Amino acid sequence: MIFEVNRQDFRQTRVTRPESSPLNAGQIRLGIDRFAFTSNNISYAVAGDLLDYWGFFPTGQPWGRIPAIGIGSVLESANPDVAVGGRYFGFFPMGAELTITAERRGAGGVRDVGAHRAGHAVTYTDFRDVGNDAGRDDEHTDHYLLLWGMFMTSFLIDDQLGERDFAGASHTLVTSASSKTSISLASCLAARADVKAVGLTSERNRLFVEGLNIYDRVITYGEIDELDASTRSGIVDMAGNAEVRSSVHNHFGDNLAFSISVGATHWDKMDAGSEPLPGPTPEFFFAPGQRAKRVEDWGAIELDARIDEAYRSLVEHSAGWLRIEHRHGPEGIEATYRDLLEGRADPAAGHICSLTAT
Repeated sequence: MIFEVNRQDFRQTRVTRPESSPLNAGQIRLGIDRFAFTSNNISYAVAGDLLDYWGFFPTGQPWGRIPAIGIGSVLESANPDVAVGGRYFGFFPMGAELTITAERRGAGGVRDVGAHRAGHAVTYTDFRDVGNDAGRDDEHTDHYLLLWGMFMTSFLIDDQLGERDFAGASHTLVTSASSKTSISLASCLAARADVKAVGLTSERNRLFVEGLNIYDRVITYGEIDELDASTRSGIVDMAGNAEVRSSVHNHFGDNLAFSISVGATHWDKMDAGSEPLPGPTPEFFFAPGQRAKRVEDWGAIELDARIDEAYRSLVEHSAGWLRIEHRHGPEGIEATYRDLLEGRADPAAGHICSLTAT
């Protein structure tokens, strides 16, 4: 079974039951134990064509398979370097099984080298061996699924901004402040003494965001004009809401130091119109690009060690706000998808899903 979304109409979904075919030499078949389902996955759907997220696990038009961070176990192997029973963390479809052409990359895991993955960054094609992953422990496996991938993206955003000295900004505005990617970024910003984080959120989620005690200030989208426009500021936009982005740009004008676009949690409000925005041109953040740069600067081992150290601080902080919920079967996945798509999900909930019935 596999969950699919209509790429032209995100509100239309289906569950298909493709037949398993015999493995070719070098391939392995993984049973998908479970995966995290967050607002970040909605962003993958929105950017599916732009960044080829639909190409991760291709299927016939108009349908698409949304990538999700999960854990799978090797059910069958036609690869002498990969044993049955091994468990791997990486990007999976929202399904029951995945077949990949695997290439061993040392003790750390394997890489999907199938022809359809040739154009994708290694961040998206690598599967980390759970048994040899220092950043994960059994007690916090679900936290790992929910937070690690988004924290890595946020760490790299913070790193890139720091490398640029935040373009002289003393405040960083973070939209969709209740999302787990935004919370991850706020965790990184909190470690800096010279930059304040301002969380932008809806009135519905304001109390939750304030209760995180991780932003220096929390405001609603309707309060943007109350910010001091003379303060040099920048925005990291996780929401993708064109109206909010326009309000920030128009309010700060030339005092807006940077405008970084990351997510699309407000996927139905992305129409930017034709009018140019004052201030800096919005720049799309591509995490694999910054990761590749830091691998060259520091080496992969050093980069992963820095990310893992900072990530552990977020996991400790999450004990005060994250409630993990497990949902099973097509009905559970559909319900989670609807809640996230329509913006109804409780920001304190972290959804771990599986297509198995129990």
